[in-house]
Amino acid sequence: MTTKVDETTGALPPGLYLLFTAEMWERMSYYGMRALLVLYMTRAAEKGGFGWSRADALAVYGWYTAFVYITPLIGGTLADRVLGQRRAVLLGGSLMMLGHFLMAVPGVVAFYAALTCLVVGNGFFKPNISAMVGGLFRPGDPRRDAGYTVFYMGVNLGAAMAPLVCGTLGEKVGFHWGFASAGVGMLLGLAVFAWGAGRFLGDIGQAPRPAAPAPESPYHREAERAQGASAETRDKLLAILTLAFFNIFFWAAFEQAGGLMTIYTEEKVDRHVLGWEMPTSWFQALNPVFILLFGPFAARLWTTLARQKRDLAIPKKFGLGLCLMGSGFLFMVAAARETAHGGKAALAWVVLAYLLHTVGELCISPIGLSMISKLAPPSMVSLMMGVWFGSIAVANKLAGVIGGYAEKLGEMALFGGLVTAACSAGVILWLVSPLVVRRMHGAGE
Repeated sequence: MTTKVDETTGALPPGLYLLFTAEMWERMSYYGMRALLVLYMTRAAEKGGFGWSRADALAVYGWYTAFVYITPLIGGTLADRVLGQRRAVLLGGSLMMLGHFLMAVPGVVAFYAALTCLVVGNGFFKPNISAMVGGLFRPGDPRRDAGYTVFYMGVNLGAAMAPLVCGTLGEKVGFHWGFASAGVGMLLGLAVFAWGAGRFLGDIGQAPRPAAPAPESPYHREAERAQGASAETRDKLLAILTLAFFNIFFWAAFEQAGGLMTIYTEEKVDRHVLGWEMPTSWFQALNPVFILLFGPFAARLWTTLARQKRDLAIPKKFGLGLCLMGSGFLFMVAAARETAHGGKAALAWVVLAYLLHTVGELCISPIGLSMISKLAPPSMVSLMMGVWFGSIAVANKLAGVIGGYAEKLGEMALFGGLVTAACSAGVILWLVSPLVVRRMHGAGE
């Protein structure tokens, strides 16, 4: 049995909407917990938190988010060789649901047990539900990009809902209610997936992938010949590694959103709108909402520029994204100037910072995944994806370390340093982009 439909009809497979819904609920749970995590660790005990210092909380946050990007390598491998993608998703989702409910249990032991379940569960869930989207389409199916676009919208719709639901409950009722609501969201995602997998996915993801090589096709023969040109292959791998290095600069700055920027917004930003105080966790909804608003425009811009033969090379898009990230922190510097003498910063500074950070993300995140698929030899695509996510893992840990220096240096100096680091990295990458493009042998233009 198969769920792939004739691509000539233009209709997307119904299984896509099943995966969209399951991923939407899972992302709502993940981002809901993420929006509350640092606040939970730093709030005073009498207000329901642990009362930890900024540095300690950001260190835990950095390790947690780093492991979130490392475990999918293990979960994806076990799914391919032992479990199958479908069982891996059910196992991962169950562990994540358990982790969210454990977060609702008071105490440090339950807290660390919860984080462990969430990290391991994410490793099984995240790579395999995304891989099943690709399984819905035959090789060369022109609807594949549209399918992943729909799925990506599910990711961001869930992320946008998370702070509004889990964050509101966590801040206004109690942290444990917010964490429990994330567990309920994960339960809904699991229930939808378990109910619809047999109906809409057919045999997709049901069994481990065979170890034998995939059937040979003209595409694979051409790709293997390209792989045989070892010098060209080395050049392309070097280009991937170069961009992965600069990727660390971007995400180390970007991930301040869940750490330092959340703490700063909680303590030093005037969050009142028409007399009503906006919950701190709601600011975590800005990024996914901006992606939903501006993502289609970014995709149309790249398509239009390509049609007019004026498209930017991949390294230049990365450089632009880094400069936008750095420029966003200029607004945080302005906010820090307002709070330098004990006042509160205007809410608009934080909103504008998130806006530029999101536009920068649109120049890097989807472009990076596309770049890997273009440059990596067929036999090394998974490995290079692992390298790419590994660079994000390093960045997440580095983000926690950087944020921890705010107490020593002050927010203005730290935000200013992020402006300098991100913009400098962007300018350097823009300048060396001709060298990187040559290493891509035509695939990065």
